[in-house]
Amino acid sequence: MNFPLFIARRLYSERGENNKVSKPALYIATTGVALGLAVMIISVCVILGFKHTIRDKVTGLGAHATVANFVSLHGSEQRPIDYSDSIRNVLKKTPGLKSMQSFAMTQGILKTDSDFMGVAYKGIAADYDTAFIHSCMTEGSIPRFSDKSSGNKILISKNIATKLRLKTGDRVFSYFINNGDIRVRRYTVAGIYQTNMTKFDESLCFCDLYSAVKLNGWSQGQVSGVELQLHDIANVPIAARYLVKNVNRQGDKYGETYSSETVYEMYPQIFSWLDLLDLNVWIILGLMICVSGITIISGLLIIILERTRMIGTLKAMGCRNRSVRNIFIWFAALVIGRGLILGDIIALGLVALQKYTKFVSLDASVYYVDYVPVEINAPLILLINAATLAICLLVFIGPSYIVSHINPVKTIKYE
Repeated sequence: MNFPLFIARRLYSERGENNKVSKPALYIATTGVALGLAVMIISVCVILGFKHTIRDKVTGLGAHATVANFVSLHGSEQRPIDYSDSIRNVLKKTPGLKSMQSFAMTQGILKTDSDFMGVAYKGIAADYDTAFIHSCMTEGSIPRFSDKSSGNKILISKNIATKLRLKTGDRVFSYFINNGDIRVRRYTVAGIYQTNMTKFDESLCFCDLYSAVKLNGWSQGQVSGVELQLHDIANVPIAARYLVKNVNRQGDKYGETYSSETVYEMYPQIFSWLDLLDLNVWIILGLMICVSGITIISGLLIIILERTRMIGTLKAMGCRNRSVRNIFIWFAALVIGRGLILGDIIALGLVALQKYTKFVSLDASVYYVDYVPVEINAPLILLINAATLAICLLVFIGPSYIVSHINPVKTIKYE
């Protein structure tokens, strides 16, 4: 039998009048570890939820990578590219490719009887992945857009609907100006979406690809660009290198030049903000581990000082300093273990409550979401538990050497 572990378990489970001092210290140490771990787990779950939710919003309305005209990507002028079979075959070989979809952008003015508003139209076809837009729908439905004919239906954001006082089923005029010509279309509002991403919600409407191409005066087969969705965002750097090598600086039959951009290049401010959140997590983890370590040291030192007579007796019976230190290291492991269990229960309980009830809300205009998103990552939580246990035990090894300075003759002299 492991003698230090046996004694540690007896000390940990001991009850009675002799424990009036050690029990409060034990409770404080356990509570410190539990609260520290709970804060760490909650912080990590919230940061992961934020990063993945906002990242999915950005890639849901855009893509992991976009191939478009060099002038359009690096300037303000909207220029087309030829979406021919040759470029399709090249793009299909992109590493990690999940799907690709063409689109056409055009500018217009939505006008009601009492108000008007400049908007951007994104023309899409039936092959466009609308899963993300569907998850953001607040009213109506997504019409079946086409690249063969115009359905005269549009999808608008809730911000636009509120400003123009529109609702599903309403008919609205849209004016397009191209090379001095003014064209008018009368659309029916088929649905209303809300992503809480101000950049998109303030001005983006969806229409059919056929109309957008015709309104721009482009030829059949010309589009604003092609969006590439990958199986995993981790594949973006590999896909970017492939596109730079095989697509960028290539010309189409109209003399236009292909170019590409990744989601990180298109929205650098958003991803810089998300990267900054990682720094906050490391700061929180460092502070909470320090708090847990200090609480463990202070609480267990009180217990060691209270047990000086027991330590002296063990030494007098032949126990070496190392064995006595191991007793209190095992004792610390038991205290920390109980604190970890309590911390996990508290943290996972609060995270699960937020996940299913969303009781903590946010200002969507600032944080892009109207509630605190959370994500439970089991391997990461286990790693935090293991790291907390290891670090707390390591910081306690130094103070545990205090037992080496306890003289057995002096401690049992007055027994």
